[in-house]
This record gives sequence, C-alpha cells and structure tokens, in this order.
Amino acid sequence: MTTTHLLYLHGFRSSPASNKARMMAATVAGRHPGVVWWCPALAASPQQAMDEVLQGIAHWPKDRMAVVGSSLGGFYATWLAERLGCKAVLLNPAVHPARDLTAHIGDHALWHDPTQSFSFDPVFVDELLVQEVPRISRPERYFAVIATGDEVLDWREMTGHYPNAAIKLLPAGDHALSDFEQHLDDVLSFLALA
Repeated sequence: MTTTHLLYLHGFRSSPASNKARMMAATVAGRHPGVVWWCPALAASPQQAMDEVLQGIAHWPKDRMAVVGSSLGGFYATWLAERLGCKAVLLNPAVHPARDLTAHIGDHALWHDPTQSFSFDPVFVDELLVQEVPRISRPERYFAVIATGDEVLDWREMTGHYPNAAIKLLPAGDHALSDFEQHLDDVLSFLALA
C-alpha cells in the first residue's frame, strides 16, 4: 500500500525549521508532489501536542498515512503508529522521555530560533508517562535510523525497544543525524510514497 499522507514530528526544542524536517519536506515535494505533507509545530505539552496532531489528521486515510519522528518526535510517532496502525519511521527515537526530560523542567529556547522559547512543566512528565508504549505490536510497521554515536540517547535502548523492526544502525553519527541526506532514500523506500 502506497503512502499518500505523511506527518513529520520534530524533537524536543526543535521545530519545523529543523534541517531534517526541511530536507524531508523539500524531497517529498520534489519527488512525490501528490503526497499530503504536514509538519506541525508541536506544543510543549505532550497531551496537547498529540491532541492537536490527532485533530489535524482526523480525516487522513489511516491505511495510507505514515509518520516520521525525530527524537521526542520518534516517541510520539511510536504512540501514533500503535494507536492508528500506520507506518512509522523513527530517527534516533526517544524511548523513555519522561525519565530523560525530568532534568529539563524549566524554560528553553528553540534550537533553530533562540528568540522563541517555551516552558517545560513538571506535569508534562506525567503526560509523557501516559503515552509510553511498553512494546510495539507490529514490528513490520517500523523503520528506525539509529546512530551508535548519539550523544543524547543510548542506541542500545533505542534498538532494544523495536525488536524485529527494520533498523539501520549507523556505526557512528550523532543525535541530530547530521548525515541524514545519506539515509533519505532508505526512509523514502520504506514509506513507499505515492
């Protein structure tokens, strides 16, 4: 089944202006102009972020949609894929953000626009806990690009959370996947865009 609708979810402190999101948007527009593309700016509240995403994709065909998520966006993408039964591509996905982001409660500037900031509240940790997926149900729906050189997240924890899924394990790399362009064709191949 080809993918006609594609959702991209950015990570913590990131935005639709991230390098990966912009590269993906340009590539999809250039190679697959008929595909519906949406990369929303996610709310700081995980519950609000997913409520707004679900509202935004309410009329999308679930059997023809897919989601790509980077870091915290990968966590959200997993939650959505389990809920909707769609394909998901995960780029260095966060597995336990409730645990990892507890140390980041407070005010933060966005990476790509330091003039914009948001507050990460303690209640958001509880919202993340509610969204945790203990184990994936259909490994064939997932493709992950994971860098062993990720300086933020543990690659062993990431790979362990997606048993039997298609995983491209990079021998080095970084959390931002600075060489994302080299992996774009593999991502697009898995997505089977219309």
